[in-house]
Amino acid sequence: MDKSKQQDEHGPEADWILTIDNGTQSVRALIFDLQGQLIAKSQIKLIPYESPQSGWCEQSGDYYWQNVCDACQALWLQGIDKSRIKGVSVTTQRGTMLPLDSQGEPLHPAILWLDQRKAEPLPRLGGIWDPLFKLMGLSETIANFRSRAQPNWLYIEKRELWNKTYKFAFLSGFFHHKLTGEWADSIGSQVGYLPFDYKKHRWAPKWDWKWRALNVRPDQLLPLVKPGDKIGEVTQLASEQTGIPLGLTVIAAAADKACEVLGSGGQSADVGCLSFGTTATINVTMKRYTEAVRFLPAYPSAITGAFCSEVMLYRGFWMVSWFKEQFAHIEQTKAEEAGVEAEALFDELVNSVPPGSMGLMLQPYWGPGVKQPGPEAKGAVIGFGDLHTRAHLYRAILEGLAFGLKEGLEAIEKKSGSKVKELRVSGGGAQSDAAMQIAADIFGLPTVRAHTIETSGLGAAIDAAVGLGLYPNFETAIQAMVHEGERFEPDREHYVMYQRLYREIYLNIYNKLQPFYSKIRDITGYPE
Repeated sequence: MDKSKQQDEHGPEADWILTIDNGTQSVRALIFDLQGQLIAKSQIKLIPYESPQSGWCEQSGDYYWQNVCDACQALWLQGIDKSRIKGVSVTTQRGTMLPLDSQGEPLHPAILWLDQRKAEPLPRLGGIWDPLFKLMGLSETIANFRSRAQPNWLYIEKRELWNKTYKFAFLSGFFHHKLTGEWADSIGSQVGYLPFDYKKHRWAPKWDWKWRALNVRPDQLLPLVKPGDKIGEVTQLASEQTGIPLGLTVIAAAADKACEVLGSGGQSADVGCLSFGTTATINVTMKRYTEAVRFLPAYPSAITGAFCSEVMLYRGFWMVSWFKEQFAHIEQTKAEEAGVEAEALFDELVNSVPPGSMGLMLQPYWGPGVKQPGPEAKGAVIGFGDLHTRAHLYRAILEGLAFGLKEGLEAIEKKSGSKVKELRVSGGGAQSDAAMQIAADIFGLPTVRAHTIETSGLGAAIDAAVGLGLYPNFETAIQAMVHEGERFEPDREHYVMYQRLYREIYLNIYNKLQPFYSKIRDITGYPE
């Protein structure tokens, strides 16, 4: 970027925010101005994970950090005026954890949120907890929570390493230490297998069952600060490695999904935020704690003191990648010839098929859930006929994902008593006009695309802007930095048809097929 052009377009006194966004697929270094416009971007694609054994998903902490450094260094090559950067914030994938030594160095590769290894065998919880959870029908949910917890696996399989662990940190906490030398993480990043109190936004009290369920000592947890609070300042070593100015203030942000919601403008209970990402989610920001699904927590918002009531479709828009690999060889060939991504051609497939996919219905449980759906869940496609093609299947995927997210929104609205009036959509899938229109038609709501694809980075920038005092509060910052992209209005005729398909068919599929899913698991051993 030409330096004089920066001055001309944005004024000589304009302040900028640097954000680091480390997702599963890539790491991005981003610069936003105080109007929420993306000034510069550097992106490095990541090897998402290594699999030393089937189902394992892990990645070197040093690999993550080196790519953060490389992304930042590539940003400076664009001629950025560093003097205009007033602060930096970090947002990362959720639930990816590292055991760190007293110097902040990883003792073991990061175990990702996608990881399927299980900590077994685990002792009983003891006390009142086992009979209480059995009475509440939560025994399998709690057992899954304990077996998936990374500290438990390390305790059972790598006891010597566990004994050396000074801190268990999510990826954000690891980066904060690398940047500042401080041991601290954001409340907004605490989504995963640590003893966190989601109602009070603090570590769980000593009597909480999570301390019995998880092999973690209180001294192994990082101090927590609120989104918008200061973490520390960039050290000499971090400045040399990343090129970030020495002493630049690092402000706490939140996990990527929470930042996506903030960057989409989801600050109130009448706005529903859809994330069309690898994992698809529906989020509504609440001032009070509301569990959309009983005993599955509302996660911390990127807005201090608020909650993100969320329902997740685990595989989500990963299904688009699945479709591309299995069925879209024609589009892949055309895309290579045209020099574009294959997904850019998929809207033609969708628009060649009428709404409702001529009776083809898809339930998007391509990955099992924890409680709703349960761990036995599998995907389903019903209604096949001789007229159906792969175009019908692709449209059914998009419709099925929207149906699943609509079910999640209705659960949130029922528990909260609030009513969503508008949808904001972010994530890679939001770039599809067809997906946006299908969402508008199925939800029956105006559906607005975010003005930037980098919504998680923007959310982190908003946290930094508020924390640095560049805006007095979140409401003012959101008003200034979040803007509408394209707006899609629902088609009334399509909505009426989709309502019947949703009410009369979709909502019955899981209950009807659940017994068969359980039997399939018993017979084949999959999923386990």
